[in-house]
Amino acid sequence: MRIVYAGTPEVAVPSLEALAASDHEVVGVVTRHDAPLGRKRVLTPSPVASAADRLGIPVVKANRLDADATERITAFDADLGVIVAYGGLVREPLLSAPRHGWVNLHFSLLPRWRGAAPVQRALMAGDREVGACVFRLVPELDAGDVLVERRTTVADGETAGELLERLARDDAGLVVAAADAIADGTAVARVQEGEPTLAPKLVLADGRLDWTEPADRVLDRYRGVTPEPGAHTEIDGARLKVLELAPAPGAAALEPGRMALVGRRALVGTASEPLQLVRAQPAGGKAMSAADWLRGRGGAEVVAR
Repeated sequence: MRIVYAGTPEVAVPSLEALAASDHEVVGVVTRHDAPLGRKRVLTPSPVASAADRLGIPVVKANRLDADATERITAFDADLGVIVAYGGLVREPLLSAPRHGWVNLHFSLLPRWRGAAPVQRALMAGDREVGACVFRLVPELDAGDVLVERRTTVADGETAGELLERLARDDAGLVVAAADAIADGTAVARVQEGEPTLAPKLVLADGRLDWTEPADRVLDRYRGVTPEPGAHTEIDGARLKVLELAPAPGAAALEPGRMALVGRRALVGTASEPLQLVRAQPAGGKAMSAADWLRGRGGAEVVAR
């Protein structure tokens, strides 16, 4: 089939590459406009735009799929549209433009975690089984019938960034499998069953750790917000970025939020057992060993809030 592909970030690259290597023809790519990156705010193509350029595929850059973008995308005369983390909504008449409509690779087991941050919200909620699925795009958010899915178990200590990268890589073949089934007429879609849960985009406040919760819940939130928007806590009114947090087997109890040097470890108390603060970044400072940071404060105990 002739396929038009829409995606933007790095996690959308493996699926584009898988489709480009398949028996189908990717006739066009849709991605968001170049964005300023780095301290110098240099305009930089999206990872999908760079991959499309490397693969020799024509690119349409659009932050909104308005009438102009719709006309340019429709001109590709595609049989199927495939979308992976594009960052915008596909509405009519574009939704019906490809002969077989659009399918979406979503990094959750729908209807659980419909929305922009399914992996992050799954980890924050303590989910241990996650996955990815390809579903037919419909006007309602992530509500279309599911064509294919794969389940996996969250690895110990896996952060949202690490899990999303793994799912993007390991599940890229799902879009090819869905396209193959649609092309040969064997596709069987199932209606989503169960109560939907929502996964709205994370904001900075989602990264604040609550040390009055049990250790496992604090770790779930830390893993879900790492690397973006990032975990943090507050010390003496200033934000301390929590770059690495880990269990601390055998550590004696500490009052929730109290940080202390115990041997070579920086520990912080929770509602259950303490955790080890491995790496941190104080406001206006550089990332460093949390133990070194505490030593720099004279080794005195501090309280995070």
